[in-house]
Amino acid sequence: MGTVTIGVSIAVPEPHGSLLQERRAGFGDAAAHGIPTHVTLLPPTEVEAAGLPAVEAHLTRVAAAGRPFPMRLSGTGTFRPLSPVVYVRVVEGAGACTWLQQRIRDASGPLARELQFPYHPHVTVAHGIDEAAMDRAFAELAGFDAEWPCTGFAFYEQGSDGVWRKLREYPFGGSVVPPQGSHLQRGTIASR
Repeated sequence: MGTVTIGVSIAVPEPHGSLLQERRAGFGDAAAHGIPTHVTLLPPTEVEAAGLPAVEAHLTRVAAAGRPFPMRLSGTGTFRPLSPVVYVRVVEGAGACTWLQQRIRDASGPLARELQFPYHPHVTVAHGIDEAAMDRAFAELAGFDAEWPCTGFAFYEQGSDGVWRKLREYPFGGSVVPPQGSHLQRGTIASR
């Protein structure tokens, strides 16, 4: 059966996901349209295709232990010069993302792996493009703000065409979303 490349992430909901994907493409990031806007929980990982049922059972258990939490994105950051990435910051929900990714990569599970860099939840908006375009992404999205109740995560597979496709969604076991202000599902890019 061979191997497949998979990933696990929290999708950034509409209209924010499409807006950030279009902006990423507009900055010249050729990979933008093949990567749904997301917060990574498991980076691209190669697994045996025959092991996918065990992976799905593991993700079901992780999701069952999870509880909905508020997510908020605001402002920009960068991993430069260490890595050529500009991102939108996760300012609320980062602790829950960290907890989830640790459970997903648990040493006793089918997705145990080390990370190339320490885990830092974020939404990539520019990767591997020229410095001027990276600077533009950093400046133009500095006023971006969006929040929503995160109620689960999704499992993706990367096709031979490089496009990431959702295989399955995993809702959390808890049903109560912590209260957030009256500004649920809002998103803006403020001009500076």
